[in-house]
Amino acid sequence: MDAANDPVIDLQQICTRFGSHTVHEGLDLSVRRGEILGLAGGSGSGKSVLLREMIGLQQPSSGQVRVLGEDLTALAAAPGLALRKRWGVMFQRGGLFGALTVRQNVGLPLREHSALDDTLIDRIAEWKLALTGLPPEAGLKRPSELSGGMLKRAALARAIALDPELLFLDEPTSGLDPASSRGVDDLILATRALFQPTIVIVSHDLALLWRVCDRVAVLGEGRVIALDTMDALSHHPHPTVAAYFTQPRESHQTAAPALA
Repeated sequence: MDAANDPVIDLQQICTRFGSHTVHEGLDLSVRRGEILGLAGGSGSGKSVLLREMIGLQQPSSGQVRVLGEDLTALAAAPGLALRKRWGVMFQRGGLFGALTVRQNVGLPLREHSALDDTLIDRIAEWKLALTGLPPEAGLKRPSELSGGMLKRAALARAIALDPELLFLDEPTSGLDPASSRGVDDLILATRALFQPTIVIVSHDLALLWRVCDRVAVLGEGRVIALDTMDALSHHPHPTVAAYFTQPRESHQTAAPALA
């Protein structure tokens, strides 16, 4: 196979156990270059655990995790650091440092992984914030001063600080009302159009999955029980898949008051 067509992420026979509890058992999944792939499934199906294994924060009990052509379980420290510079992560609760301003948070990956001076890093951070729709004054605030919707945008701005090839988004619309969630949906699509990353999204939000994902992997029974477009999944015969995709948006996420 041509290298350009190799999977960006390739998971083979992943088994994940915590003591006597098995989360994944023989799970296989490949993510195509340039696609937006959703990870869906009920609570406890192992979506967030799988995401942590994809970004090297956790190792599976057995199996192979290959990301951008590298085996994460066999990677030395220096090559591992170089690899992590090629992806960005938006954590479910933002993951921003409360003691730093929003602009400083966005510029942090550049300060850690580049030799750029502080003035230029601040300008790049301001540009990334602007790309996510935040006004300049938002960069001077602390994360605690932002609304939920603005915090999601700031977290995404930090995730794209290094222009990553691969972007991981963990529940990017959780806690938002449907209107604010739609704004995040639009932002994800705009980010793909501008930077062309491969994007993996963990989400319970059916409307987001319908609007932005090329394919969705449904986790259950310790494995991927279905992998297809949302249209195909909405007619899937597996009872777990059928039950999941007939629920309205509000039953898969907690609505909150309108946020910016």
